[in-house]
Amino acid sequence: MENQRNISEFILLGLSYDKNTKIFCFVFFLLCYVALLAGNLLILISIRCSPLFDQPMYYFLIHLSTMDICYTSSVTPKLIGDLLVERKTISYGNCMLQVFTLHLFGGVEVFILTAMAYDRYVAICKPLHYMIIMSRTRCDLLVLGAWVGGAIHAFPLFIMAVILPFCGPNEIDHYFCDVFPLLKVACTDTYLTGVIVITFSGIMSLITFVILFLSYGIILYTLRNQSAEGRRKALSTCWSHITVVLLFFAPIIFVYLRPPTTYPEDKIFAIFYTIVAPMFNPLIYTLRNAEMKNTMRKLWCQSFF
Repeated sequence: MENQRNISEFILLGLSYDKNTKIFCFVFFLLCYVALLAGNLLILISIRCSPLFDQPMYYFLIHLSTMDICYTSSVTPKLIGDLLVERKTISYGNCMLQVFTLHLFGGVEVFILTAMAYDRYVAICKPLHYMIIMSRTRCDLLVLGAWVGGAIHAFPLFIMAVILPFCGPNEIDHYFCDVFPLLKVACTDTYLTGVIVITFSGIMSLITFVILFLSYGIILYTLRNQSAEGRRKALSTCWSHITVVLLFFAPIIFVYLRPPTTYPEDKIFAIFYTIVAPMFNPLIYTLRNAEMKNTMRKLWCQSFF
């Protein structure tokens, strides 16, 4: 612990040193963040103020939108602010907090996506028992389970980051604090810690990804017996969910499911799962969902006119 006290802050190397690139990134990420906040807040208000709130799928969508805002806000505002300054620093305490919040909200989001896949499975494969199985009590338990799962995922990684000794260089080759970049600047052998990180992040993501795709595979197989109209509506919803899963999980698996090291390309992949995927969630869930579009049209047209 004495070594830790020698490091009071870390220097984030960020995405680029080029001034023009930083200006472009500032404008791009600012627009992305504003779009993410506006889109998710629009979804939250639209569902909460409409009968859709009583439907399990939209109940989970409210929690997904909330997690998108919390998850991205743990990284993006700091990134946008750092693009305007020459020396990008983060205090030791804020760095550890960023590690914890990123993995907590990210873990909760993963399990919310799993709950949404389960909801679609019940709706399509067991339609006659849907409202009984997906009661509000069960939905609340699934959301509670998502928070417990997120905490189980985040706390070990947070504790490992806190106990790492830092006594030498304090430059992190990233735009936010994460466990792998911290392992690179720690003053100890971090092989075992890296293996644990792979277990808690990489393998967990891979297992969840496989479960999600198996569930959607079963759903798509079941749809062959439905009418053309029912199949079209169900496919529209399922493809939206599958798109979200791919955008979110593919870069995460690439970054975390490999030997514990860092590459310059990791920052590009991190942009996808910290900013781009959460930004596209509102678009995917509204533009490809006729029920959601009709509800928003009625709600906001009545409000304004």
